[in-house]
Amino acid sequence: MTITDGVVTHSLDVPGARLHYEVRGSGPLLLVIGSPMAASEFATVADALAADYTVVTYDPRGYAGSRLDDPTSPSTPDIRADDVAAIIDAVGTGPADVFGSSGGAVTGLALVARHPDKVRTLVAHEPPLTELLSDAAEQRAATDAIIATYHRDGFQAAWVHFMVNAGFDLPEGYGPGDQGAPEPTGDQAAESDRFFEHDLASTTRYRPDVEALRAAPARIVIGLGVESSTLLTDATSRATADLLGAELAKFPGDHGGFMAVPDAFADRLRDVLG
Repeated sequence: MTITDGVVTHSLDVPGARLHYEVRGSGPLLLVIGSPMAASEFATVADALAADYTVVTYDPRGYAGSRLDDPTSPSTPDIRADDVAAIIDAVGTGPADVFGSSGGAVTGLALVARHPDKVRTLVAHEPPLTELLSDAAEQRAATDAIIATYHRDGFQAAWVHFMVNAGFDLPEGYGPGDQGAPEPTGDQAAESDRFFEHDLASTTRYRPDVEALRAAPARIVIGLGVESSTLLTDATSRATADLLGAELAKFPGDHGGFMAVPDAFADRLRDVLG
């Protein structure tokens, strides 16, 4: 355990990995999670929430400070959900409210299905569940094409391809397969490989366990950015809410609103958690 500027960092051994997680603030337990986003990308919004909550952020296995026993081991929402459940047990003040964004929203849905006693409220912000869309086959093909770009042309080209498919605006002249920056090395290269080889397909192709989610005592809210209307995650968020009969709550910003407008985002999350 290490304490720096009021943030307490911990390590936790779980099957196949050693997880890094951080605790700040006081009050009811709130986990703020992503995938592949690590704790550092939630630091500002976590700071904003720490006056009212004991906020836990973490690095998903294979990213930043969470090390894998085997870098080629699989990554699925169920595995990540078990990791988060272990962190809740380690902190010892559950059940928890959980805010999960992007792949972290998918982790959160798996967490409620697998460990329903550990979650009080889940806010699943823009889960990229493309299997729920009417064009699911086309989206599977698009994901396969992105991974093929990674194998053929490297990370930078694949990232541009991914962002275009997700609906983000890129500078003029950019498109799938374009390259324009040095390739990552070292830990960044390992994380890139982790995302494209292990996380991307398993996350987007995850199908929520509707029966388990409806039976769980947790309240489930699907979050959607007010500026996300042109993004693929607008459609996937609405489809998830429809599938589960869950409330759809609007949040400031787009897919990364928790980074762009952290204070307003934190205020909205407080309102939703109620």
